[in-house]
Amino acid sequence: MHDDETTGDGLRERLSRSGEDALGRIAQDLLENPLVSSAISRAFEARERAGQAQEAAMGALNIPSAADIERLTRRVRSLGQRLEGIEDGVDRLDERVARQGQDGTEARLAAIEERLAAIETTLAGLARGAAGKRAAPAGAKRAAAKKPAARKSG
Repeated sequence: MHDDETTGDGLRERLSRSGEDALGRIAQDLLENPLVSSAISRAFEARERAGQAQEAAMGALNIPSAADIERLTRRVRSLGQRLEGIEDGVDRLDERVARQGQDGTEARLAAIEERLAAIETTLAGLARGAAGKRAAPAGAKRAAAKKPAARKSG
């Protein structure tokens, strides 16, 4: 029985090979036949013209072609990927701002307040110094004004 199966497999393989060879020869003969090759050529040309006519008709009706839809699909995918990149960047920026808000903002505000207090102290000292300088010349002017009057009376 085992020999029968092996013989059956061998016969099947031989028939398969001979069938493939026969189909190959027929296809080759058909392609070499000028009548068949010209008919195939005309069929492909007609198909191309029909496709062009279909595109023109769809364009006239303002209906997008399959190529138009494919281009649009690629464009939408590209925009979607770019949008995802922007969203990721915004998320990273948001996290960074949140971290700085917790740590850095309080420290920066405290430093600004200290600096403002120092500027305020400096300005107060300058104002006192300027007021003292104004007071001294005013007193000197009064004394100078009295002296010439005393000379005139004398």
